[in-house]
Amino acid sequence: MIFAHDTEVALRSAVNLVNTLDADRGELLATGEDLDRFLDEEEFTGSRTHDAAELAAVRTLRARLRGLWNAPEDDAVGIVNALLREAQALPQLVKHDRWDWHLHATAPEAPLADRMGTEAAMAFVDVIRSKELDRLRVCAADDCEAVLIDLSKNRSKRFCDTGNCANRTHVRAYRERRAAG
Repeated sequence: MIFAHDTEVALRSAVNLVNTLDADRGELLATGEDLDRFLDEEEFTGSRTHDAAELAAVRTLRARLRGLWNAPEDDAVGIVNALLREAQALPQLVKHDRWDWHLHATAPEAPLADRMGTEAAMAFVDVIRSKELDRLRVCAADDCEAVLIDLSKNRSKRFCDTGNCANRTHVRAYRERRAAG
């Protein structure tokens, strides 16, 4: 294990949120129903307004989180600190639903984008403090811009989980080798 379980969950959720805007598949958070589905899949809890402003705030958060994938350490710290400051984060240990003790830094009644941003920011605090920003990557497939977090022990993850990028890339390379030889 590289990070605490809740940190890894939050990092994967941040990856999944960033990847809801895809060059090939388009906008995957186009409607409130899309956001509902995403939140169910990611098991986000707490209050919701279910309005257009909430959806817009989550999309804005997505763009801010995307910036972490190319940011040098000092810039990443600035993004993380801004997210925590804006949400007036106050970290606390909580236990709810099927989750054992883990960190929450906002109240369940806080706006959705603040809760999502704070959860991601708290996870990125661990990434930055551990000097592990190099685990944030963009998919190695030539035709993909999805992001990923490499949580493997040997730091070998190169392809995203949004499509079939690894298989496509390997098949393409195989066919090129066969055509050349």
